[in-house]
Amino acid sequence: MVHAKKSLGQNFLNSKTVAKEIVRAGELSSVDTVLEIGPGKGFLTSELLASGAHVIAVEKDDRMIPLLSEKFADEIKNGKLTLLHGDILEKIEDGKIALPLRYKLVANIPYYLTGQIIRMFLEAELKPERMILMVQKEVATRIVARDKKESILSIAVKVYGSPHIIKKVPARYFTPAPKVDSAILSIENISAKSFQGPVSEKLFFDVVRAGFAHKRKVLAGNLKDLFGEKIISILEEVCVPTNARAEDLSLKNWLDITSMYQPQK
Repeated sequence: MVHAKKSLGQNFLNSKTVAKEIVRAGELSSVDTVLEIGPGKGFLTSELLASGAHVIAVEKDDRMIPLLSEKFADEIKNGKLTLLHGDILEKIEDGKIALPLRYKLVANIPYYLTGQIIRMFLEAELKPERMILMVQKEVATRIVARDKKESILSIAVKVYGSPHIIKKVPARYFTPAPKVDSAILSIENISAKSFQGPVSEKLFFDVVRAGFAHKRKVLAGNLKDLFGEKIISILEEVCVPTNARAEDLSLKNWLDITSMYQPQK
């Protein structure tokens, strides 16, 4: 019996109902290619394959490769499953995964890699058209910002796509059970269209990071180094209160402010 490795952040999903909901959220069919990160023992992989989609599964744990190779021998042979051994972050950075122009990312990811994985795929040149990820409930809540309090993470996700929570998943649906509950997070309509106009990707994130640099300070104070004394008139022009804090701003507010940037002389 193969036990979960704490060092790899492994918590194996044990609910078929939840696995089916993840696949349903992906709206998968036989024309889709799905990238799965960390298939583990192949519990979710089975449901992904049942959808008819072609699955590319990347597994870092060398103990799982023989298990998966045996369990899905037929699917590997007929080309429905491509099983790759290695670290997903390294494989993406080195361009060692042949992904089609259109693909979906569906996975129960190691929670300690959540930020890295979301950032890497949203910022990639070849982005997934949809991401369905099992993440910590607290992280999912912060990304969708239901309390209307935005964060760097929520704005960074929303500038590329539309996030929403599909379902909250109690810890008991995993083996071993994590200390916190989880949630299925969907990010749809992924694109870089926000950066096709006057706002560059780099400048946008420079502005957002500066805005959130000191949480207790009002936004105008945080952005003064970037925009100079003009920041007050810029906020007024884009209809942002001059006493607003970074967490109060919408994605549109950040894009509007960034579009007004002019290098200081």
